[in-house]
Amino acid sequence: MSKPQVGIQLYSVRDRSEKDFLGTIKEIGEIGYRNVELAGYYGHSAKEVRQALDAAGLNAPSAHIGLSVNDPAIWDNLKKQVEFANELGLKRFIVPSYPLGDNPTVDDVNKMADTLEEAAKIVTAAGLQFGYHNHAFEFKPVDGELVIDRVFNRVSSDLLFAEFDLGWVKVAGQDPATYVKKYAGRLPVVHAKDFKEDGTDTEIGKGSVDWDSALEACEQAGVDYVIIEQERYDVSSLESAKLNFEWFKARGWL
Repeated sequence: MSKPQVGIQLYSVRDRSEKDFLGTIKEIGEIGYRNVELAGYYGHSAKEVRQALDAAGLNAPSAHIGLSVNDPAIWDNLKKQVEFANELGLKRFIVPSYPLGDNPTVDDVNKMADTLEEAAKIVTAAGLQFGYHNHAFEFKPVDGELVIDRVFNRVSSDLLFAEFDLGWVKVAGQDPATYVKKYAGRLPVVHAKDFKEDGTDTEIGKGSVDWDSALEACEQAGVDYVIIEQERYDVSSLESAKLNFEWFKARGWL
């Protein structure tokens, strides 16, 4: 199997994006990245974002786009987001989280799955693929089954794919490689995130994730993209983006 392509989730440089999003896109391209995953557009039109990506030599196959779950206009809002995504030329529409609560019941988890399913029907009907990105809470058991497994068992693979955040899988007490293998064929994108033992973000290779086994599993599972994400830094966000790029480059992934 060929190696997945490597990219960066632009939430990793949100502090810079908030000040100058289009300029930040240029900086990411200058580091050497060729793939990005979007997380907000900072008031810019699809045309402006597309032009900035093209000028920087960047491909944006996916974006994190939240569902306004508690808003009565959730489906109207979703349709507007889908229109924007299509105008921008995205391929994958990924929900970054779901407000499940700390002590969910089976009914709560089923409602989460049903909401994602309804959203998936709208998104896929518009020609986009629809996925879900995990944190740690989805790996809690509810009535003997982990939330993540209950959701993916309840919603068809034709509608919903997984974007496993391998760092959060580890924090949740699971083995990232095992979960990659378990969902092979339903996992086109993963997040590469690393955590120190105290639970804080760090650069790839400096934390607790076994990247040798995790990345080998990604290759074998046919993952298309490994997307780097880091939310907190010992150095600046841009310097962390450079260090993570160099880590993958040194291993022949870039």
